[in-house]
Amino acid sequence: MKTSLFHLFLFVTFLSFGQENLTYQKPHQNILELAEAPLAPSIRMDSKGNNIVFLYRSNFKSIEELSETEMRLGGLRINPVTNIGSRTTYYNDITIRIGQDGNPQNVNGLPDNKRLANFSWSPNQEYMAFTNTLTSGVELWVLDIKNAKATKISQANINANMGNPITWFKDSKSLLVSMLPSNRKALIDTKEAVPTGPTISISEAGVEAQNRTYQDLLKNKNDEYNFELLAQAELYKFNIDGTSSLWKKIDMYRDLSFSPDGNYVMVTTINRPFSYLVPYYRFPSTTTIYKANGDFVNTFLVVPLIEDLPKGFMAERTGKRDISWRNDKPATLVWAEVLDGGDPENEVPFRDEVFMQEAPFTGKVTSLLKTKDRFRYIQWGNDDTALAHDYWWNTRNTRTYLFNPSDNNQETKIVFDRNYQDVYNNPGSFVSTKNDFDEYVLALDNNNAYLIGDGYSEAGKFPFIDEINLETLETNRLYHSKLTDQLEDISMALNAKQGEYIVRIESKNEYPNYYIRNIKKKIGLIPLTEFENPFMSIQNVQKEVIKYKRADGLELTGTLYLPTDYEAGKKHPMVMWAYPEEFKDKNSAGQNTKSSNEFTYPWYGSPIYWVTRGYVVLDDASFPIVGEGDEEPNDSFIIQLVANAKAAIDAVDELGYIDRNKVAVGGHSYGAFMTANLLSHSNLFAAGIARSGAYNRTLTPFGFQSEERNYWEAPEIYYNMSPFMHADTMKTPLLLIHGEADNNSGTYPLQSERYFNALKGLGAPVRLVMLPKESHGYVAEESILHMLWEQDTWLENNVKNRPETPEGTN
Repeated sequence: MKTSLFHLFLFVTFLSFGQENLTYQKPHQNILELAEAPLAPSIRMDSKGNNIVFLYRSNFKSIEELSETEMRLGGLRINPVTNIGSRTTYYNDITIRIGQDGNPQNVNGLPDNKRLANFSWSPNQEYMAFTNTLTSGVELWVLDIKNAKATKISQANINANMGNPITWFKDSKSLLVSMLPSNRKALIDTKEAVPTGPTISISEAGVEAQNRTYQDLLKNKNDEYNFELLAQAELYKFNIDGTSSLWKKIDMYRDLSFSPDGNYVMVTTINRPFSYLVPYYRFPSTTTIYKANGDFVNTFLVVPLIEDLPKGFMAERTGKRDISWRNDKPATLVWAEVLDGGDPENEVPFRDEVFMQEAPFTGKVTSLLKTKDRFRYIQWGNDDTALAHDYWWNTRNTRTYLFNPSDNNQETKIVFDRNYQDVYNNPGSFVSTKNDFDEYVLALDNNNAYLIGDGYSEAGKFPFIDEINLETLETNRLYHSKLTDQLEDISMALNAKQGEYIVRIESKNEYPNYYIRNIKKKIGLIPLTEFENPFMSIQNVQKEVIKYKRADGLELTGTLYLPTDYEAGKKHPMVMWAYPEEFKDKNSAGQNTKSSNEFTYPWYGSPIYWVTRGYVVLDDASFPIVGEGDEEPNDSFIIQLVANAKAAIDAVDELGYIDRNKVAVGGHSYGAFMTANLLSHSNLFAAGIARSGAYNRTLTPFGFQSEERNYWEAPEIYYNMSPFMHADTMKTPLLLIHGEADNNSGTYPLQSERYFNALKGLGAPVRLVMLPKESHGYVAEESILHMLWEQDTWLENNVKNRPETPEGTN
C-alpha cells in the first residue's frame, strides 16, 4: 500500500505544474545503450554488384544543427546561408569496396569537415558525384570509384535549395549543376521588414479549390520575393577535371533530365504567379527542350497555376503530364493526358491516353494506348514490347497492360488486373536491366520476362522469382525461398538470364546483409557485406508473430516481444504500438505481412526499447479499417478501432503474458490520432502516448489521411473521428509529444496545443511536450533522447506502477 501511495504521489506531482522548466533529459541506461548504438553504413551498389560505396552517418543531428537559419517557403525548408535544404540528412564518411570480395577501403582526398549529400552515380557508374556543405555554402565533389579518390570540382556556391543540384551528362565526363547567380540580391529579413499593405487573397464565384492543409506556404509579398531569389540559379557545365562554362542563364530551375542518347535536355522552370494555397510544385511551370550544348529546341509544355483541381484523390489537371523519356529509344518523349476532364466523378470507358513524340518534337504525335484508370508509368522493353501500369485509389485496383509501342493497332493485353492491397496474390515486379543507353529497361529473353515477388502468405514471407511468357501469360517458378529461420528479400537482378540476383538475408538477431545468389547454379551464397548486430542487449529477446481474430472474424496479426527479464507465469505490463490502415475488402485487411525473422531494429520511434524495462511489447498490431462496397472505411472508424484494440489485448492476455489493467497504447502521426480516439472511446488502456498527431478534423476540412470527402459532405464523420470533440470523455493519462516545426499536412503543432488545452480545461490527466525545432519526424539527439525519457517516465508512472485496480476494470 505504501508503494502504491508513493507512486500515486509521483504521478500527481508529475502532472501538477502548468509548465516545467526542464533541460533535455536522457532515458534509462538500458534504453540509452540501444539508442546510441552505431548505425551500420548505408550502401550504394552498382548495377553489376561489383563495387559498393559505403556511406556512414551519425544516428542523430544536433539541436545546434536544427537551430541554423531556416526559411520556410512554398513547401520548402531552406538554409539561406548554405543554400541547401535545412533538413538535409548528411553523411560523414565514405569507404569503397572494389570487386566482390575484400574489405572496404578508405577514400583519399575527402574534405576534413564532412557534411555529404546528394550522391549520384555517373551513367557508366565509374564515378559518383556528391555535395559537401560548409558553413558558407555547398561544394561539388566527384568520387573516382576505381582509384578510391575524391576531388573537389566547384567552390561553395551551388544552389541546392530546389533539391539535388547535380545532373550527369550521358558521357559521364561532365555534370550540369545549379549554381548561385553571381549577382543575387539580398534577401528580405521578414522579421524586420515593415509591411507596405495587407495580404489579400481572393476566390472567384463557382471556382472550387479544395486543397489539403499544406504547411510552409508563401504568406505575403516578402515571401514571394525571397522564394524567387532562393529558387533562382544559373546552370553550369562542369567537367570532372574542374573546368566549367555557363550553360543557361538565371531562372527558377525545378527539374532536369537528359534523353537516353544524351543529345537533348528537358528542363522545367517555375513561373509566376505564385500561390498562397499550394506548394511550389503546383506553381506555373514551363518545360523546354534544349540540345546538350544548350541550344533551344522548343517549348514543350506550359502549365498554369494548379489551385482548383476537381475533388477526389484521383483528380488530375488537363493537358500533358508525367512527361518522361522513352528509355529504349535515343530521344522520344512520352506523356499522358486525361480523358475524363481530370474529374474522377465523370464516368468514361478510359481515364487516360498515353502519347509519344520523337525528336525534334515537332512532328507526328503517336497514341500508344488508353488506360481504364489513372496512368502511372511505363516499363520499356524493345520496339515491340512495353508494359504500362494504371491504378484507381477508390477501388484499390491496379492493371498492367502489355502493348506494342510500334503498332497501336495491335490489341493491348491486360497482364494483371488486381487489388493492390491483396499481397497474397501479388504477382511481383518486373525485372529490369541496363541497356546501351545506361537506362533501365525490361529484362527480356525472347518472349519471356521475369518477376520478383515478396511471396507473402499465411505461412509468412517467402520471396520468389518467376519467368512469365508474354505471349501466353503463363508463369514458371524459377526460385522460391525456403528459409524458415531467416528472412530473405530479393533486392535486384544482376543477370536474370544467368540467374544471378542480389539478396538480403536477416534474422531476428542477425543484422541484414547482402549476398549474391545464383538460382541456376548450385553454389553457395557469395557475401557482399558483413554488418554485425549493434543491438546485442536484445538479440535473444523472445519474438513471435501472433495471429488472432477480431469479434467480426477478421484475421489480425502483431509482432509480440517478451521482456528481456521475462519470467514464466508473471504478469507483465504491455506497450502496444500501431497505425491504422484503410481497406476496401476484408480479405486484404486480414493478410499477414509480418515475419518473426525480421531483424529486431529499435529505431528512434520504436516501442521495442521497453523490452529492456520489463514490458511486453506488441508492435505493428493490425488496425485495419474496412469499408466494403459503397461503405467507406471511416463510416465505422471508431467501432473498428476499438474492436482491433480489444482483440489484440485479449489475444496477448490469453497467452498469459500480461496484466491487462497495465496496458499502454501509442502511435505517431495517424497512430497518435488512433491513440487519442482509443482513450476517448474505450477503457482498455492504463495510459497513452500520442506523437505528432491531429485531433480536430475540422482543421483539415478538405480531407485527411484516406478520407477524401470534405467536412461539408460528411460532417458527422469529421465530428465523430475528432478526439478534440470528445475531450470530455477522455480520463486516461495521455502523453502528447509534438515537434514545434511540424511540416506534415494537417498535423500542425496547434493540433496538440489545442487538444491539450481542452483536456486540461476538462481536468484530464495529460502532459504536453513540444520539441523545439523538430519537424514531423524527430532528428536531434537531444530531442530523441528526451522523448525516450518522457515516454519511459510516463510508462513507469502510469502503467508499470499504476495503482492496483479491481480485476476487469480500468
